Order: sequence, then C-alpha cells, then structure tokens
Amino acid sequence: MSDTPPDRLSTNPKSPYFDAEALQRGVGIRFKGSEKTNVEEYSVSEGWVRMAVGNSRDRFGNPMTVKASGPVEPYFRDIADTAEEPSNN
Repeated sequence: MSDTPPDRLSTNPKSPYFDAEALQRGVGIRFKGSEKTNVEEYSVSEGWVRMAVGNSRDRFGNPMTVKASGPVEPYFRDIADTAEEPSNN
C-alpha cells in the first residue's frame, strides 16, 4: 500500500469507497486545519467530509451525519507518529 491515503474513503462497509486495509492502518483527517475524529466519509478532490452528529442514529442504525465543505487533508497515523518522534542522535 502506498503512503498516500485514498482520495475518497468511507467507514461504512456497504459503501463502494470502503477500504478495510486503509482503515486498519489508521487514517487521520485534518479539516479546515483542525483534527477531526468523527469523520464517517471524506473526499479530497470534491473537498467535503461527512461527520457524525452526536450519538443519534437513523432507522437503520447508522450514525446521523452532516456534510461540510472545505479543505480536507487525510494522512496515515502511523507515518505521522514516526515523523513526530525525535531521533536520538
């Protein structure tokens, strides 16, 4: 797998944009410059994220979401963790 997260990714297994390998590796999202932990789906090329709203669920048990537009910056958490660790030189 490359070091670049997918252009579009969803946490819903029924979605065509679901990628278990990328999710297992750990994808972090910066939206409008701040770290978001409640992102259900994102698209970098279209510039939007779909975020969960509270703990409410729809009639199928899926989280209620809101779609917000703006700059999206996905990254793999394992790469970011190794980049932040200081080297012992």
